[in-house]
Amino acid sequence: MIQPRTILKVTDNTGAKILQCIHVLGGTKKRYARVGDVIVGTIKEAEPRREIKKHDVVRAVIVRQKKEICRPDGSYIRFDDNACVILEGKTKEPKGNRIIGPLAREVKEKGFDKVAILAEELV
Repeated sequence: MIQPRTILKVTDNTGAKILQCIHVLGGTKKRYARVGDVIVGTIKEAEPRREIKKHDVVRAVIVRQKKEICRPDGSYIRFDDNACVILEGKTKEPKGNRIIGPLAREVKEKGFDKVAILAEELV
């Protein structure tokens, strides 16, 4: 459950390290985002001399969350951290070209195929 003011790790190689959610996309009443949802966030920490700078406002897709996810087969999955991948503009394309760590299968099911292809492992 990601909501405004939640701090997330950035798991791609764009240069951003930490992102803070400022808005959950999906309508006026949408309060929480889950794995596979798109959020708007601001960069709080970034590497120097890279593509993404501190204070940039970007869109990102959530790829891991601490709150457990119930799957249709009845199993649950949860991760150790809240993490996201930065997207290119208003598209579903990732801005970076490498993704570190595992991703939930729900990301691919929501239509982020390019993000899923770049992942090391799909859980």
